[in-house]
Amino acid sequence: MSELIVQSQTGRTLIGMYRLLLDHFGSQDWWPGETRLEIMVGAVLTQNTNWANVEKAIRNLKEHGLLSVEALYTISPDDLAKEIRPAGYFNVKTKRLKNLIRFLVERYDGSLAQLAGEETENLREQLLAVNGIGPETADSILLYSLERAVFVVDAYTHRILLRHGMADEQVDYHELQEMFVDNLPEDAHLFNELHALIVRTGKEYCKRKPLCTDCPLVHWEQPPLDF
Repeated sequence: MSELIVQSQTGRTLIGMYRLLLDHFGSQDWWPGETRLEIMVGAVLTQNTNWANVEKAIRNLKEHGLLSVEALYTISPDDLAKEIRPAGYFNVKTKRLKNLIRFLVERYDGSLAQLAGEETENLREQLLAVNGIGPETADSILLYSLERAVFVVDAYTHRILLRHGMADEQVDYHELQEMFVDNLPEDAHLFNELHALIVRTGKEYCKRKPLCTDCPLVHWEQPPLDF
């Protein structure tokens, strides 16, 4: 990844993190999904659950021919809740998914092509105005479904940066996001891969009870010199 040139020390440190994780795990090829809509649905369903449960819910939608804007718009909330039950919090997620689909229909005539033509900042503001869509979900849609250079922050990001002295307990979503966006190249592929690698690290090593000695970031404080 020698083409990734950064100027700031923070940027060089973050690239060091990226290279260590990429060398250890390899490319993550995120986000799993065959269509833009499937990725958007997954971004809503993955809130407060693991991906295996989301896959079960999406499989239900596919098997019953419901993974289209029209089908999701017309299906009753009760019937939709039954299909996405494996994802947990199904009544809450039904409302959020319905709100997102209604937004697509009412604002963009249900056209993902029209949605994809929107300017990133305007689209982010619109997504955040949808009831139940927070910053992490909105940014996941922008990055993974629409391939915009928007960095997604989650609990793993905070935990890893906190434990390595790059963030404090009070830092908010926007401040963490700025650290990456302001110090790294504006590159959707880089943001995609780095976020996926951070999630993998958080799940396997940087747990509540961390496995620091085996973590690929154990020597991150002394990043590679060949940035």
